[in-house]
Amino acid sequence: MTPLRRAADAAEAATGLRAEIIRGVVMMSRTRTGKQAGIVNNLYDQLRLTLPGRLSAFQVASVPMPGDPDDYTTPDLLVCDAGFGDSDDWLTDPGDVELVVEVVSKGNSTKDTRDLVGWYADAGIPAYLLIDPRDGSWTLYTLPRDGEFQARRHGLYGEDVELSALGAKIVTEGLPRYDK
Repeated sequence: MTPLRRAADAAEAATGLRAEIIRGVVMMSRTRTGKQAGIVNNLYDQLRLTLPGRLSAFQVASVPMPGDPDDYTTPDLLVCDAGFGDSDDWLTDPGDVELVVEVVSKGNSTKDTRDLVGWYADAGIPAYLLIDPRDGSWTLYTLPRDGEFQARRHGLYGEDVELSALGAKIVTEGLPRYDK
């Protein structure tokens, strides 16, 4: 274990916050609010029922940058090879990840809306879905190449998110918004 990983683990243990190492920087975040957790549960339930058998949805599983297990993030939800559910590893193989989902947190939106967009593209994650309860919107980033997503679709709550590569869709009607 590297010194940076030890520092992240120690910070988690000391504070109870969640630690991630993104591009060599330890980033700490609070646990989810009730609304944020509820949205993640809703999306998990929807995906679990519609994904093909070779794929499963997982909450609070981490994905590393290919070739660097000390550069990792823990999305709110990810879809990957179902075999990960039988693994003792805490890091998924990034090549097995088909989709990551982040629900913008009330207090650290920059990480989700800026930092992680480039990180997930660099990692070659095929699709990044960003749900934003601040304004009731969503953005689906796809086609990662050279550290950038080449395609982006934006929508509002009430408009379904079509995940054609997965043969699934996410219904956003009724997802909660944060209080102002």
